[in-house]
Amino acid sequence: MTKTPKATRTEWLRRAREALGGAVTSFVLPESHAIVLSHGLGSRVVDVDGRDYIDYVLGSGPLILGHAHPAIVEAVSRQAALGSTFYTLTPAAIELAEEIIRAVPCAEQIKFVSTGTEATFHALRIARAYTGRTKILKFEGAFHGVHDYALISAFPAVPSDLPQGQPDSAGIPPQVAETVLVSRWNDLDVTRALIEQHAEELAAVICEPLQRALPPAPGFLNGLRELTERYGILLIFDEVVTGFRLAYGGAQERYGVVPDLATFGKALSGGYPLAAIAGRREIMALTDPTRRSRGEPIAHLSGTLNGNPLAAAAGLATLHVLRQPGVYDYLYRISEQLRTGLRELAAARGIPLQVIGEGPVLQIVFAEEEPRDYAALLRADRERAVRFGLACLERGLFVNPGAKLYLSLAHSEADIARTMEIFSAALDTVLSDANATASD
Repeated sequence: MTKTPKATRTEWLRRAREALGGAVTSFVLPESHAIVLSHGLGSRVVDVDGRDYIDYVLGSGPLILGHAHPAIVEAVSRQAALGSTFYTLTPAAIELAEEIIRAVPCAEQIKFVSTGTEATFHALRIARAYTGRTKILKFEGAFHGVHDYALISAFPAVPSDLPQGQPDSAGIPPQVAETVLVSRWNDLDVTRALIEQHAEELAAVICEPLQRALPPAPGFLNGLRELTERYGILLIFDEVVTGFRLAYGGAQERYGVVPDLATFGKALSGGYPLAAIAGRREIMALTDPTRRSRGEPIAHLSGTLNGNPLAAAAGLATLHVLRQPGVYDYLYRISEQLRTGLRELAAARGIPLQVIGEGPVLQIVFAEEEPRDYAALLRADRERAVRFGLACLERGLFVNPGAKLYLSLAHSEADIARTMEIFSAALDTVLSDANATASD
């Protein structure tokens, strides 16, 4: 009997263009570098042609334990044999909520959803319901998902005309954009002026406490906390990226600033679709569906797969590993090795390069000075960053060129050593490209 030939990358990409439109489910790679992955284990992924990569995308962050971690596989397999979803309470969801409350400073009550987009969308709705106000303030370059409120000046091509934001997608009603004010990350003076001017209209200030990979300036988050408390505005930390990654209690533990509400996802459930909104009890009370029967106002929050037991089981297994001694020390140590090593490689070649971020969230920026806000990122040499990323892909690192790098507990010292070799070769490529351009 003749075997059917295994489909190659080229064939899979052809089929994807037909079925998915643009052959994209996440970030966009040039056709020459597009990848179709077959499987992953630990820090590695393998494409359909059998090529092996060290993975620094990690599913865009969720896989803080690496691919197919045995504890997660076992927990999900055990739950799958009991049932995949019930649309009601399960022990796994209740236990996970209790563990989040133990871990996160602002968490007194929890609500589960399936994605980070849902989490930030509902957090803003809760804030408007609680305060009776309609406007929100966000920061230029901050990404809070893909709902209409979030896609205002998340990635504008040119700096925004503050506080007016720019819709990042077609199809966003102008009425939505009118309810979103935009400020500059790490600029407390500008933000203070906007808050003071619009305090009576503002329901919430929402921020990524580590904005993409831009750390908060000293005192900036404390300043936001003081201003929002003074004017009765809710402070929302979008910890979808930072939660359980910068520390077990998230960025609010790492930076010592406690918001009113916070959203979580990604690392929370180790690669399964689950997210959460956490906050003070009196605020979260507005999401209690029994209020409706008493004629009280409610911030409606519901979803078919909210608190799904498979994802909750994965979350419990993930958090069990993360709270073991030495976990975050290891993540910060290997991250610092990458950060320091890359800076040294660039300096030896005279290449202006910054490595920004915090702990196991890094971003490589080709610029003379370390950027502090989104406008500075726009001034950096993004073309060079993308070329560097593509050179890394060619040599066996799975990265999103020009974007963040995530590290996991599965990354070994050997992975870091091999990564530095690839970084060195990729920098040589960038340097030779620059020399070739200069000689033209």
